[in-house]
Amino acid sequence: MIKVDVRRKTYGKEEILRDVRFEMEIGETIAILGTSGIGKSTLLRLIAGIDPVFRGEITRPEKIAMVFQEPVLLPWRSVLQNLTLVHPELGTGAALSALERVGIVDKAHHFPGQLSLGQQRRLALARAFAGRPELLVMDEPYVSLDPTTAEEMVALTEALIAETGPAVILVTHSDVEAHRLARRCLRLEGKPATITGDFAPRSALVTSEGAL
Repeated sequence: MIKVDVRRKTYGKEEILRDVRFEMEIGETIAILGTSGIGKSTLLRLIAGIDPVFRGEITRPEKIAMVFQEPVLLPWRSVLQNLTLVHPELGTGAALSALERVGIVDKAHHFPGQLSLGQQRRLALARAFAGRPELLVMDEPYVSLDPTTAEEMVALTEALIAETGPAVILVTHSDVEAHRLARRCLRLEGKPATITGDFAPRSALVTSEGAL
């Protein structure tokens, strides 16, 4: 069980989040929706443990991975090294298998600057899933991709989640991404922001209604 209870988060004198509370199970995917600047990325950093300065309590598993808005790769290291430096427990064979799973094994000895943005994001996914995290936190992982590449990335993410079974918290502005990947959607609104909605994505509602 993952429990989030952020009673108050401030930056200086500005209060960003107040009384943000929810629970989720391992294997569940939640999408967090809201306007730009509302505090979604701030909340993710708290949940991932990157920012420990807040009032409240978060219960989370030890094995956590995060996919940022930008791929955050080491430009002076090869694709393979970007994976093995984060996961030194992986042998070369396992690391190459992880790259093959996301479709960039042929780029193993390239540097990030030689990759397209889509390929860089595939590497970021490989790095996140290689450690088989119990909790995966994703902050707009498909931003700036063209629609075709974004669809490919969503499908790849969907398959990797099914294979590894982590809890996933996804921040997105895309209803399509939320409806494709999430079981629940949480909406952040207000100033300071709080959760004003906890609902099933539209695709799940349509499926349920169709089943009836």
